[in-house]
Amino acid sequence: MTKVLGMGNALVDVLAIIENDKMLELLELPKGSMQLIDDKKFEILTKEINKLETNIVSGGSAANTIIGLGQLGIETGFLGRIGKDSYGKVFRSDLSKYHVNSHLTEADEASGVASTFISKDGERTFGTYLGTAAKLSANDLQADDFKGYKYFYIEGYLVQSHDLIRKAIILAKEAGAKVILDLASYNVVEENRDFLLEIIPKYADIVFANEEEARSLLGVDPEEAVSILAKSAEIAIVKMGSKGSWIQQGEEKVLVPAYSVNCVDTTGAGDLYASGFIYGLIRGRSLAASGQIGTTLAARVIQYIGAKVHDDDWVEIFDTIKKMK
Repeated sequence: MTKVLGMGNALVDVLAIIENDKMLELLELPKGSMQLIDDKKFEILTKEINKLETNIVSGGSAANTIIGLGQLGIETGFLGRIGKDSYGKVFRSDLSKYHVNSHLTEADEASGVASTFISKDGERTFGTYLGTAAKLSANDLQADDFKGYKYFYIEGYLVQSHDLIRKAIILAKEAGAKVILDLASYNVVEENRDFLLEIIPKYADIVFANEEEARSLLGVDPEEAVSILAKSAEIAIVKMGSKGSWIQQGEEKVLVPAYSVNCVDTTGAGDLYASGFIYGLIRGRSLAASGQIGTTLAARVIQYIGAKVHDDDWVEIFDTIKKMK
């Protein structure tokens, strides 16, 4: 059986819908961004978000994708770092619930928490306190963690730790795994552009980006970006939200339309798109069908708060997938 290993920031999402975007301005959080915050800012954001109705679930981009794959019936594992606290317990419990093999390092430090402010249009803004999640290092990685996995999925939020990424990619390649990189956030891409332009042609087999990330990396529109990326990687995907997604492998390029649904919260949309696409790839589906599966999952998850597809939705989702060509 094909297995997928993910590596990312092991975070717990504290999600809340805000009445208007003035709160973002007051908290100095650019709408739609992911801002890393320190202890002091974390206290401020926690105080404000606790005034709202919140949902607390495991999160982190790669973990969302890996759990989505687990829900699709793919055997998965996750590499990350958590604290010995209540948030760490939430994270570990969710991995277990979705049958994800744990490759977690546990520390006597605070777990990572993403305070997630959801605007009325569904856009998410993150104030991310990485805690011990950010201390995942090259020294935490062991060759045995990668054995038996055919794909290794990395969230782009980790690219700021260059030594970690380099070692992880080398261990994955030595274990015979293909490397999948999701660029994660436009501001992270901007800060690490040179590093990404170095590692993508050398190591990445599959690259996911949204249009803002692609523009930050390459300075071109999505269709041109996917063609440039496809020259460096085996498969490239550039997502454009409601405008669909471009996918290219070699000379084959397809545009997959998005679905029109009621968007409540875009948290996890890109992560679940990746779940669906990778699932399609593993099952031998075409680029178009794989993109449609990803689009189906993304459209489903944005109708709820949080980055999990509801358990009672899966029968209908699998019926839909079976009909795709």
